[in-house]
Amino acid sequence: MSDALKTAAPFEEAQRELVSLRDCLRFAVSRFNAAGLHFGHGSDNAWDEAVYLALFSLRLPPDTLEPFLDARLLPAERAAFLDLIRRRVEKRLPAAYLTHEAWLQGHRFYVDERVIIPRSFIAELLAERLHPWIDAPDAVTRVLDMCAGSACLAILAALAFPDATIDAVDISSDALAVARKNVADYGLEARVRPIESDAFNALPDARYDVIIANPPYVDAASVAALPPEYRHEPALALGSGADGLDFTRRLLAAAPRHLNPDGCLIVEIGHHRAALEAAYPRTPFLWLETRAGNEQVFLLRGSPCHPATQPADA
Repeated sequence: MSDALKTAAPFEEAQRELVSLRDCLRFAVSRFNAAGLHFGHGSDNAWDEAVYLALFSLRLPPDTLEPFLDARLLPAERAAFLDLIRRRVEKRLPAAYLTHEAWLQGHRFYVDERVIIPRSFIAELLAERLHPWIDAPDAVTRVLDMCAGSACLAILAALAFPDATIDAVDISSDALAVARKNVADYGLEARVRPIESDAFNALPDARYDVIIANPPYVDAASVAALPPEYRHEPALALGSGADGLDFTRRLLAAAPRHLNPDGCLIVEIGHHRAALEAAYPRTPFLWLETRAGNEQVFLLRGSPCHPATQPADA
């Protein structure tokens, strides 16, 4: 029997035999575990992912499972849920690409394979209006979201700073098409401007109160070892040279010319703190704490000519 037939057989039997949502969830978890799926795009285990896909498929509230566990599913409902489970197993697609949605800080964003799936620590900081590092959030009038992707952080910045205009910059025209859809979904076309640019190239004279960036930061060795789920994401949004810091170096070199004197630069770099501090020993990085993890986001205060953002060999 071919691998395809072996995979299909349990789903055909499930369509005939499973009755309740509880039955279908048990089956989904079993399939996920048997397939050795990788999780990390919104959930970190098979149960949570199965529950998310079930509630999405059945158009149930995303945080309400218990009252429906023993509900019997109509054949069409069961088929729709099992189709999501089959595609998750066979194609190793992240759940967000199956449902075309991702959630950050309680906000829903459209996603597809043109953009990386949102999962930034910076979202939590924006929900707190960058307190305590921004003393007067209502005085913030210009924000840049560099490497904006789906524009999720740009939109969260617009919600955090209601008097600000936000430039959402990305090098990918495909990603910016998704960004424009999300901006329109939130009715923010007048305040959030998607811009195609390779870093600051299209912004020669722009200055900002806040620059946020969740750039590519996966090092080459880690890129080579990525599980199949991550390989569906745009490669351009993941890898950044041998040590994962190529784009961060470009930011540090250029951002001081684009920050207002009291502005701040906030950048997510994953687990590269030691490498970054070794490369920039004179730079006063402030490492921000979040509930999701610490020492993965740094903040620098702005200056028209920041002497500290020079590498050790400069």
